[in-house]
Amino acid sequence: MKFVDEATIYVEAGKGGNGCLSFRREKYVPKGGPDGGDGGDGGSVILEADESINTLIDYRYTRKFKAANGESGRGGNCTGASGVDLVLKVPVGTTIIDTDIDEVLGDLVEVGQQIKVAQGGFHGLGNTRYKSSVNQAPRQTKPGQPGESRNIRLELKVLADVGLLGLPNAGKSTLIRGISSAKPKVADYPFTTLVPNLGVVRVQAHRSFVVADIPGLIEGAADGAGLGIRFLKHLVRTRLLLHVVDVSPLDESDPVESAVKIVAELEKFSPALAARDRWLVLNKTDLLAEDEKDAVCADILKRLNWSGPSYEISALAGEGLQRLCQDIMTWIERRAEEERDDPDVAEADRLNREQMDQEVRERIQFLSEQRRLARKKAKESDDDDDDEDVEVFYAP
Repeated sequence: MKFVDEATIYVEAGKGGNGCLSFRREKYVPKGGPDGGDGGDGGSVILEADESINTLIDYRYTRKFKAANGESGRGGNCTGASGVDLVLKVPVGTTIIDTDIDEVLGDLVEVGQQIKVAQGGFHGLGNTRYKSSVNQAPRQTKPGQPGESRNIRLELKVLADVGLLGLPNAGKSTLIRGISSAKPKVADYPFTTLVPNLGVVRVQAHRSFVVADIPGLIEGAADGAGLGIRFLKHLVRTRLLLHVVDVSPLDESDPVESAVKIVAELEKFSPALAARDRWLVLNKTDLLAEDEKDAVCADILKRLNWSGPSYEISALAGEGLQRLCQDIMTWIERRAEEERDDPDVAEADRLNREQMDQEVRERIQFLSEQRRLARKKAKESDDDDDDEDVEVFYAP
């Protein structure tokens, strides 16, 4: 199934049913009177997180959704049936944004979590509602109210504890294959990974975490180059970033320069995301001679001026993976415990996520506007060239 992480749809709630104008007319019944019933409420539109869905492809081609209208009231004080709510299933991790006012309506981050995006119209009132001692035969009714309508954008951000970051061919896909049951494509050419991949890493029974692998970044990714700009947003929900560096690249490029480029792109894309906890993972150490391995890794750390956690691994050979996974699991559990014990830590993390969401959204919108202006400029240039090629003859 094709991976789609963005979709724009139009939702409309159902209209409330109209009230009924009716009077009681029964043979041999001496007293009549108004008996028009109320209409039914219109159905609402609700989004629900479903763990069985992992893409927004269902909303890429079907873009309009309308809930059922409420039925009108009937005589005999019969109330019309309410419209059935329309429940739309979306993947866990979906953000709902009202595009008309550019406001985030909510995040669906738990299975079964729901959010009402369009309220159904209120039911109309029958003429029974207006009877009184001075108005015993009212002919007044109230029509049902129209339901709400919205243009909303759905943005999917995968839910993972750990995100893998690095250049193409740094070994991220091999790493996720080595520590989880995920089987992403692995090949010896750039951009083998075209969509995010998720893997569950089981350290022990009842101890596991989720890792996300996104397509590799290249220089200029924050300005729209390559595929990274499209999928960098999936790292927003992660707790920890693993910066995977190839210590022995095939093109003989400098690993330090490559690592610096990735950090620069990350900071340009979202400063808050760049400030996220990040560990350095030096991969493909099996390609180095045994007597050179320690010296090469130490030189990389020194030139990067790296003071955080670092690991030397070989994802293909499985070297150093067990220690890396154990340390990640311990760090995640300790961080979760801190958030439970200290509300200030949890609040700071929430505010940081909101800031990252805002920065990412602004950056993506800026790049979209730049591409739109570039297409417009190119079209105007083509039109000017066509005018120059036209030869005009004036009739005598």
